[in-house]
Amino acid sequence: MAELKKYITLEALKSHNKQGDLWISIQGKVYDVSDWARRHPGGSLPLFSLAGQDVTDSFAAYHPAAAWQYLDKFFNGHYLEDYSVTEESKDYRNLLSEFSKMGLFEKKGHGAFISFCFMAFLFAASVFGVLRCSGTLVHLLSGALMGGFWIQSGWAGHDSGHYQIMPTKRLNRFAQILSGNCLAGISIAWWKWNHNAHHISVNSLDFDPDLQHMPFFAVSSKLFESITSYFYERKMNFDPITRFLVSYQHWTFYPVMCIARINLFAQSFILLFSKRKVPNRVQEILGILLFWIWYPLLVSFLPNWGERTMFIIASFAVTGIQHVQFCLNHFSSSVSVGPPCGNDWLERQTRGTMNITCPTWMDWFHGGLQFQIEHHLFPRMPRWQLRKISPFVVELCKKHNLPYVSVSFLKANALTIRTLRTAALQARDLTNPVPKNLVWEAVNTNG
Repeated sequence: MAELKKYITLEALKSHNKQGDLWISIQGKVYDVSDWARRHPGGSLPLFSLAGQDVTDSFAAYHPAAAWQYLDKFFNGHYLEDYSVTEESKDYRNLLSEFSKMGLFEKKGHGAFISFCFMAFLFAASVFGVLRCSGTLVHLLSGALMGGFWIQSGWAGHDSGHYQIMPTKRLNRFAQILSGNCLAGISIAWWKWNHNAHHISVNSLDFDPDLQHMPFFAVSSKLFESITSYFYERKMNFDPITRFLVSYQHWTFYPVMCIARINLFAQSFILLFSKRKVPNRVQEILGILLFWIWYPLLVSFLPNWGERTMFIIASFAVTGIQHVQFCLNHFSSSVSVGPPCGNDWLERQTRGTMNITCPTWMDWFHGGLQFQIEHHLFPRMPRWQLRKISPFVVELCKKHNLPYVSVSFLKANALTIRTLRTAALQARDLTNPVPKNLVWEAVNTNG
């Protein structure tokens, strides 16, 4: 006699969202991932954020076909009683399937090779300028080249963190440590922890770490309520000092971006020397230490402290361009408060993200962020394929009346500054009524 299926309602599933009791649903089958959360390659935070929900779309977006075969070991015998699929999700999953059949997730081309060659050129040119040239302007240019090198290493680290850019997993791991820890001084473990949370909870003020920049920046007046960061596990206090800094954030944005790399250095050290579980901690620390050997050593070859300071400032300031780019895609997009919802994957990713319109020959500059919507919907897609799939994503958004915003680099900067200015003016006078939609005001403000 066939065993009767056991069903669970969505409401009952929602109660399994606590540490030690984490259930998720994928295509109507329920899985107990309570023990797996500690070993999950993407970190435990995505599972905690989405626990108690159907997560089919986010699972499909982040995992290759080979990962599906391992699900059965977590199946707890229950099926979701009221499982249904929206038309948006059906079309999204069909598109995901079509891209897989076309082999787009596997066709990486020569992008990684070209990227590493460009990085090698920038690094060699910077080192040559320091060691073999005596002119002050050459040393200034060398600092700028080092900044450009860090930008490109950032794109390489980002790519290798999302998908395999090298022939084997071992080589891919080497590429991550090399481009992130050794050459840029940023822990790839910290980046994965931060970035996975960002993708899953994009533009959630209390769950997305990429919007949690107080006391320096606040993109929404909702942050004035001193809400709790579930990523950093602390309250983001809107105290008098924060209020003062936020009040002038539209003026301080670019200067702070010039030194924003200091924060990434600090965050890397904080994570690696914390009690939090960090995969390959020793490997990560050794990579960071290597950076802090070669970079100060290179700077020490400059003739005096004036030129050393100039070199450091130039390298940090040029890298600030990348930190600006990180902000442009999200600061002026729609924001929310609360955990991500498993059944609104498509809407959340499109509403919280914005593209940068640019010609093909400028793709190297943006590192894939020019197709941020495509990247968020298909995070495993090699950036060299994003331009190819863009028309399909535009059509998908058009069919389901979802936003697909793409503006020029200059316009994106203007929108970001307007969003910051709107929040800054509200911070100066909290007695004024708060607009319901800061993004709408930012887009429609004239002057």
